[in-house]
Amino acid sequence: MPEVRSSGGARIRYDDVGQGEPALLLIPGWCTRRDLFQPLVPLCAARRRVLAVDLRGHGDSEPGPGDFDGGAILEDLLTVVEASGARQVVPVALSHAGWWALELRRELGAERVPRLVLLDWIVTEAPPTFLATLHGLVSANWKRAREDLFREWTAGVEREELRRFIIEEMGAFPEEMWARAGREISAAYSREGSPLRALTGLSPATPTLHLYARPDSHDYLEAQVAFGAHHPWFHVMRLPAVSHFPTLEVPALIAAGIEAFVSGRTTAVKTGPGVDRGTPLPG
Repeated sequence: MPEVRSSGGARIRYDDVGQGEPALLLIPGWCTRRDLFQPLVPLCAARRRVLAVDLRGHGDSEPGPGDFDGGAILEDLLTVVEASGARQVVPVALSHAGWWALELRRELGAERVPRLVLLDWIVTEAPPTFLATLHGLVSANWKRAREDLFREWTAGVEREELRRFIIEEMGAFPEEMWARAGREISAAYSREGSPLRALTGLSPATPTLHLYARPDSHDYLEAQVAFGAHHPWFHVMRLPAVSHFPTLEVPALIAAGIEAFVSGRTTAVKTGPGVDRGTPLPG
């Protein structure tokens, strides 16, 4: 397994499979591991190079000495990209890892990060209830806040292995990691306003694809469709999945959508009624 030493001497480990650029840089969110991408990696690697990273202090990567923040993880990701020798990378970011995808585009520029793929993220302004949960993660009631998230993420989920992943594997992360998640995610929304607003600040505009399953709300979809109508570089596709972790439910559909988008065989993704079927436009 490849590894790099990042700031503070932490070993950051990742998978490196497949060939072809731009390479995909798969970034999990807080309190998850790169295992989330396990069903997706071989499907994507059949067409191009794939780098799947464990975040600092997650999975097989070391935490390094002392506390760390999202800036340290960004440095880790930049170190992985440079060590890989990839000339171009497309971040494929799960949930709030999208903030690091945005920072990678800012740091490396449009030439090296030509596109962005976002998976199941709150791309609009964060709802007040979600912000309250984030604040709860850094309080004495952090377990209650985490359980609120778990109840939301498991609502309607019948597959036992998926429920086990959410409750047992994510639940194994300690209080300090959940506190970091709450602190860093809430700070990003406070600083940027929303991911969509942050995306409009990139110059030149960066083609961006959002593949998501939750929330299953018509208003949420329509807000993204309206944004895409004014910003034709933004594309959205709602996936036929029930959980917050669609890479574990519909990896083949996600892989096909990513490849079509990154390769340029499609210039857009449906944002009308057909979006519910999750069908890319034919190339």
